[in-house]
Amino acid sequence: MSIEMVTFSSFLNKSLKRLLIFLPLFFGLLLNPISANALYPSDPSSVDVLKGDLHGKDLQNTEYVKYDLSGQDLGESNLKGAYMSVTTAKNASFKGANMSNVIAYAVRFDNADLSDANLTNGELMKSIFDGANIDGADFSEANLDLAQRKALCERASGTNSKTGVDTFESLECTGLAGYIPATPKA
Repeated sequence: MSIEMVTFSSFLNKSLKRLLIFLPLFFGLLLNPISANALYPSDPSSVDVLKGDLHGKDLQNTEYVKYDLSGQDLGESNLKGAYMSVTTAKNASFKGANMSNVIAYAVRFDNADLSDANLTNGELMKSIFDGANIDGADFSEANLDLAQRKALCERASGTNSKTGVDTFESLECTGLAGYIPATPKA
């Protein structure tokens, strides 16, 4: 099999997986559209609040729909395969967390600490990362909105201690249209 065929096959496989993830969401929104204001609850007290110490916990495959994770310490937690939707995680700590294969749709990560977090293969569409610390975060193969990817590239630094992947490289910043790195890589 030629290299082009393998690459094309890999592309089709990845595209099919993403289609299968977002197809139910698309049809759900088509049948029952929501307003843009409904994406983020205006009153954080109107959503469920998690209590207790979550640092270092095994939270694999858990669901957080309309949760308020603001200020929570989820550092070093295993959130592999977790599902977050319309969730607020402002000022939360995910430092060193395993968030691989996470689905985080319309999550507010404003000023969150994602340093050294593993977000590989994450589906992060419509999520906002304003002011988030991403030093050493690994976003390899993560699906992000282009505007968020560009904003993250402007402050990408560090290397993930567990995966050994550079944050700048994991975001595929090189080659983004209109993006010029602040300092050249040596």
